[in-house]
Amino acid sequence: MHHLTTSETVALTYDEIIFQRRNRTYGAFDLRRNYRPTLTRALWLGVGLFLLGLAAPTLYDRFWPNQFNDSQQLMDEISLTDIKELPVEKPIPLPPVEQAPAVNTVRDLPPVVMPDADVVEDNPPPTVDELKDATAGTITAEGTGVEEIIMAPEASATQTIQEKALEVETKSDEPFVLVEQQPEFPGGLDALRSFLGNNLKYPRAAASAGVSGRIYVSFVVNTDGSLTDLQVLKGIGFGCDEEAIRVMQKMPRWRPGKQSGRAVRVKYNLPISFTLE
Repeated sequence: MHHLTTSETVALTYDEIIFQRRNRTYGAFDLRRNYRPTLTRALWLGVGLFLLGLAAPTLYDRFWPNQFNDSQQLMDEISLTDIKELPVEKPIPLPPVEQAPAVNTVRDLPPVVMPDADVVEDNPPPTVDELKDATAGTITAEGTGVEEIIMAPEASATQTIQEKALEVETKSDEPFVLVEQQPEFPGGLDALRSFLGNNLKYPRAAASAGVSGRIYVSFVVNTDGSLTDLQVLKGIGFGCDEEAIRVMQKMPRWRPGKQSGRAVRVKYNLPISFTLE
């Protein structure tokens, strides 16, 4: 076995020491040996490209200076033309339209006290025959024959807007969706949850199938608090829908909803949950 002397060890590089007893034909040795030179060349190439990019505008201006000058010259030659404001045309005044009176009129001016020398008998007062089919006025004119009729206000016109709204509500039998005071279960929401928890029975079919979910029941709370028009808007089946309707039919009377201080019919939606414990 050949042993390296101290002089031979100093002459070898780090890569040669690592690959001294290994195969160098697979390329790993060449990659390690050429790594630093390649990295150095790549670094200097990147620096050179960066400096070339910074100097590119200066070089372009030095070798092709006319193109920038032409574009600047074009920009200098362009100017905006002053546009004079158009004169404002004055609107043409239209003469007032004289509207014919509704009825025939005869000129009858009020008397004016004047000296005898200034009295001119050109405006004599109208005769009785002239006033039969006409009325006195400042000029003599023929009427259109259409008289304006002013109707007396009806008794219902004195009703306020609120009274009319109440009258419409009374005539209509459709239930309200939104009211000022919503209907409420006696005792509030806590009492409603307690009632549903004590009276709901989980159907066997739903328990066997592991079905759970939420049912939405729609109903109408009448003015006396009774519940009508019970129907399931969204159910889960397996007997849960029928059980929800059964419990709703056992509920006590609700506090009815109110609109303008009056009890009205209100449509209500209630979610009922069936949960397996």
